[in-house]
Amino acid sequence: MTKTEFVLELTSKLSLLPWEEVEDRISFYVEMIDDRMEDGLSEEEAVAAVGGVDEIAAQIIDDIPFAKLVKEKIKPKKRLRAWEIVLIVIGSPLWLPLLIAAFAVLLSLYISLWAVVIALWAVFVSFIGGMLGGIVAGIVFAAGGNIPAGAALIGAGISLAGLAVFAFLGCKAATKGTVKLAKKLIKGVKRGFMKKGEA
Repeated sequence: MTKTEFVLELTSKLSLLPWEEVEDRISFYVEMIDDRMEDGLSEEEAVAAVGGVDEIAAQIIDDIPFAKLVKEKIKPKKRLRAWEIVLIVIGSPLWLPLLIAAFAVLLSLYISLWAVVIALWAVFVSFIGGMLGGIVAGIVFAAGGNIPAGAALIGAGISLAGLAVFAFLGCKAATKGTVKLAKKLIKGVKRGFMKKGEA
């Protein structure tokens, strides 16, 4: 692939992005190709060394904030006519509640996902609190002469310490998984938004 073919294909894949963004990214990759050609690579080798157009386009889209994509997409390409405005206003009792409901459902799902993670961390903290409370109470009971109760409380505290270790590992894994899932969802929505705009 030549540099010109690379630029044309990348520009085509980024056509729904703001033009300033596309221009900046294209000039960055053109400069990278030129640098590699100066280092002795042929034009085709320099283009291949930069990477595939699909992967580069996907990375650029992932790096651009979603709000910027939406702003560019909903920017009117033409002025609305009077009858179009009237239809939008007349239809608003139907489409506006549906839009609000869809947003509320998505937001509640996202919040629920994080609520589970927060609940898991709360269990971990309660294990730590129970461990500290059990050990301290066990020492107090043992010092007061009630050795069996003190030993039982210290044993319970040590058991909770073990559970806290397992809970910590689970909470850490759940948090990482939720962060990865949230990133994938955002990337999926962005890519879906871009594909919808191409149609």
